Amino acid sequence: MANHKSAVKKYKRDQKKRMINRMNRSKMKTQVKTFRKKIEAGELEEAKTLLSSLMSVIDKTITKGTIHHKTGARYKSRLTNLLNKSLGNA
Repeated sequence: MANHKSAVKKYKRDQKKRMINRMNRSKMKTQVKTFRKKIEAGELEEAKTLLSSLMSVIDKTITKGTIHHKTGARYKSRLTNLLNKSLGNA
C-alpha cells in the first residue's frame, strides 16, 4: 500500500478510473456480442439498426480514452465487414 498522502490519493483516483474504464469496455463488448448473435441468428435487419448504435458506443469508448482509436477503428471495420458479408450471403 502507498505510504505518502499523494500516493494514496493517486491510488484512489486510479481505482475510480479503472472502474469507469471497466464499465465502458464491458458495455461495448456486450453490444458487440449481441450484434454478432443477431448476425448468427440471421436477424440482419435488427443487426443493421444495432450497428449504428454500436458505432456510437465504440466512438464514446474511444473518446473517453478506454480504448485506442486504432483499436476502435479495427472493431468498426470488422463489424461492418461482417454485416456486409452476411447481407451478401442472404
